[in-house]
Amino acid sequence: MDRVVELWMLWATLAVALIIYYLSILTRDSCSARQPPGPHPFPLIGNLLDLRQGHLHHTLARLARIHGPVMRLKLGLTTAVVISSRAAAREAFTRHDRRLAARAFRPSGGVVASHLFTPHGLASARGVREHKVRELVSYFRERARREVEVGHAVYSGVLNLVSNVICSVDVVDVGADSATGLRKLVEDLVELIATPNVSDLYPFLRSLDLQGWRRFAAKHLEKIFSILDGIVHHRVEEVRSSSSKETQNNDFLDALIELMSTGKMARDNVTSILFDVFTTGSDTIAITVEWAMAELLRNPSIMAKARAEIKGVLGDKETIEEPDAGSLPYLQAVVKEAMRLHPVPPNHVAAQGRGGRRRGQPKWTSEGRHFEFIPFGPGRRMCPGLSMAERVVPFILASLLHAFEWRSAGRRVSAEQLDVTEKFTTANVMAVPLRAVPVAIT
Repeated sequence: MDRVVELWMLWATLAVALIIYYLSILTRDSCSARQPPGPHPFPLIGNLLDLRQGHLHHTLARLARIHGPVMRLKLGLTTAVVISSRAAAREAFTRHDRRLAARAFRPSGGVVASHLFTPHGLASARGVREHKVRELVSYFRERARREVEVGHAVYSGVLNLVSNVICSVDVVDVGADSATGLRKLVEDLVELIATPNVSDLYPFLRSLDLQGWRRFAAKHLEKIFSILDGIVHHRVEEVRSSSSKETQNNDFLDALIELMSTGKMARDNVTSILFDVFTTGSDTIAITVEWAMAELLRNPSIMAKARAEIKGVLGDKETIEEPDAGSLPYLQAVVKEAMRLHPVPPNHVAAQGRGGRRRGQPKWTSEGRHFEFIPFGPGRRMCPGLSMAERVVPFILASLLHAFEWRSAGRRVSAEQLDVTEKFTTANVMAVPLRAVPVAIT
């Protein structure tokens, strides 16, 4: 019965939306002629039918080839503008960068960039990152010659790397179900964000929460925030119980608690910032490593060249250190090509990857200045974790190639048959998780 009432309410509100839509058409002035071109919108639903097939970034690339590099889309009653060329991106994020960044812009990025990802902060945490990557290598070594789910193991390892850099604690055991549970909570939230929401298409319905997404998100956020709140509470109690600076960890959480103690940051903001760094940093790094490994397994000759470079540059060095990855230009190119083919945030790429630029034409920059390939975002919205990601992703990949030979899982699966189908939510992930067999190099 409740479901029937809910459906009637939904149809009633959509009917009201339709009336408002037609009233807006009648009162529309001549300024609409200055709007960018785009596919013709239908009443009420706009261009939603144009986006119903395939992955969103592929669909947007196809529409851009028809309507141009600056394209207007109507999503219900909401107007969106899609930019898909280097020139248009340059203009948007140089001339209009301040306006774009001001819209729904969170100030946490500045705090993260100034306290966590400074040159000093990155240098001081280098030992922590190296230790956690070696733990990940040890996990694979213990499972040598057995089939492993690469992305799951890398995700849990990166999650601990990020948590130790931030607050000096492990939050999961590498490869354990606890990592799966935490990732499931985050993935459910991501799936929620990617699911069409009537309130986004018709903003005047937002307060009604007709589909219950807000309530669903609140429950999941409560579970994740309870974990992070526990970490913060434990650290606050440590600081209160001891006045000695020797007990301090000198990590990012200490810096946030210092800001909180001086009244420069609210307690809730501390947890929110930790949530942002955990959810964006861990997933992005792990997904990039998984895509790079998948492409290497599909291209054994490329993997052989990368391993030969590691051998030629590092010789018989037993353990790779983070700066060593910087002296491996071919491996760095492999990482960037993997990001070009499978950008984790695919809508930060202007006419690239499978939906745009041809696969045989590598041309990229990750600094967000040249605007043809901007996987970390441009301008004021550039990911503050760029500097750490540029260190950690090549370092993990180099460590895995240095310690192991890798084979595709399943005797009947050839390299060319490896499934690299994409699954798009708010990130571009593998539809079929990568499974492979590490063979330890003695």
